[in-house]
Amino acid sequence: MLEIVTPERKVYEDKVDIVVAKGIEGELGIMANHVPIVTPLQIGSLTTRKNGEETVIAVNGGFMEVHNNKVIVLAETAELPGDINLDRAEEARRRAQQRLQEKQDNTDHHRAEIALQKAINRIRVGHRG
Repeated sequence: MLEIVTPERKVYEDKVDIVVAKGIEGELGIMANHVPIVTPLQIGSLTTRKNGEETVIAVNGGFMEVHNNKVIVLAETAELPGDINLDRAEEARRRAQQRLQEKQDNTDHHRAEIALQKAINRIRVGHRG
């Protein structure tokens, strides 16, 4: 069972065969009877497979907990491909790239890099939908 929750809503809930996510130490594949873990997630796509069919979800950070054949993802934001507005994501990418080209302090530079990563993640997943 996979459940993906953000502060605003439950984005996804279904029984799946495998979950593939990007943890901070690399990609993780979670199948039935996986050992319990809790790990931070990177900005990236989370892929599920059920009966040979894949679903890709844009996940922008958070944590994944695996326990008793259940995977719970607590994400800052998460979106299914059909929920992604590609025009807004492209505009966010352009704004982040523009901020990175401007002279600014390190805090703003770091925030712009994260915004760029999130926008690129949303664009990649959105094109798969």
